[in-house]
Amino acid sequence: MTATTAPEAVLPDGPHNHRLAQSVRFVVSRSGTMRRLRRQYGSAFTLDTLNFGRMVMLADPAEVRELFQTAPELADTPDVNLGSVLGRGSFFAITGDEHRRQRKLLTPPFHGRRLRAYEQIIESETRRETRSWPEGRPFPVMPSTMRITLNVILRAVFGAEGAELDELRELLPRAVKLGSVLAVLPAVRRDLGGFGPGARFDKYRHRYDEIVDRLVERATADPRLDQREDVLALLVQARYDDGSPMTREQIADQLLTLLTAGHETTATTLAWAVERLRRHPDVLERLAAGDDDLLDAAIIEVQRVRPVVEFTARQVRADTLRIGRWTMPRGTVMGACIALLHEDETLFPDPARFDPDRFLGSRADTYGWIPFGGGVRRCIGAAFASLEMRVVLRTVLRDFTIEPTTERAERRRPRGIAVAPARGGRAVVHRRIMV
Repeated sequence: MTATTAPEAVLPDGPHNHRLAQSVRFVVSRSGTMRRLRRQYGSAFTLDTLNFGRMVMLADPAEVRELFQTAPELADTPDVNLGSVLGRGSFFAITGDEHRRQRKLLTPPFHGRRLRAYEQIIESETRRETRSWPEGRPFPVMPSTMRITLNVILRAVFGAEGAELDELRELLPRAVKLGSVLAVLPAVRRDLGGFGPGARFDKYRHRYDEIVDRLVERATADPRLDQREDVLALLVQARYDDGSPMTREQIADQLLTLLTAGHETTATTLAWAVERLRRHPDVLERLAAGDDDLLDAAIIEVQRVRPVVEFTARQVRADTLRIGRWTMPRGTVMGACIALLHEDETLFPDPARFDPDRFLGSRADTYGWIPFGGGVRRCIGAAFASLEMRVVLRTVLRDFTIEPTTERAERRRPRGIAVAPARGGRAVVHRRIMV
């Protein structure tokens, strides 16, 4: 990839109908629209969207690799992103040196010993939630996985307990659900004199900031702060290279970013895991025997066949930027089509088949399997999310037998940013008798 001064753009072809019609189709069915356009135009096509304007979608593995390897000075996060609702200090809003500085501070809590310290929290929250699961009748698991992942983040990331834990547990699901809609449809956030979705989100955000202020004050005064493992405590103690601390606004924005990026997406993937495993009894039976390697492979395969985020994007910051066959002018948004890459038969033979064995003893391709994005913008909590999914599923499979089913696959249903199983990942379980 090279930055050039050549003024002439070379963009892939795409539909020529009205922008509104293209946008509606894309919002209603992102993966379906991308598949249809790939069949019509090939592995790259141009869309005209309401939010992003002209958008070049890439599904060629080599071109996606180039995109992720492009320096952020040439292409970085789009102007329209979750930062508009998560705050100016969010990873989605900051760029350049500030992004690098904050990423350096937030990387340690999600690796090594720090990461392993959260395993007990994940297991205890899973067992607490699943105690109330009904036996022998269908129920959707997604409400449960949403509560598990929320409680894990509130404890492991926010270090919340008592009144603050209860307040955040009540407030944040509503705020995140509304915020994901406002991020996809920013026009809905217009000021209507203190009324409407935008005003309601602002009230949620104000209350959230008040709670985080209390948590930061409590952490600052805690004489055992250096012994705490939660991310908020680590951020309070963190220092930039010049010795300065993070501001409270930065801490609040980044904690909300970690919750938004890691709560619903992880919960949705867990629901898809149940949905997929019930339709593949041979895999389910092998997992019940406690094969950890197969469990890891199954999670990777679930993320391949049912990615909950179906594309990720960059926006051209140079005058022009060349990626593979295409030359794009400043402002062009480029999307890496996660859903299409995961169906590429050159990367994954027989891609429609759910087959965890394809990942046993081999690693997923860095630029072909991209549920967490890629490059400098790859999800910082990817290792945490992977650990959480592994522990939740391992605990469920140890405590319950899950009935297979011959029912049709659940449809994909957009939920703002994420794509969920339409029926919530319905399951029928029976508690195992421990001896």
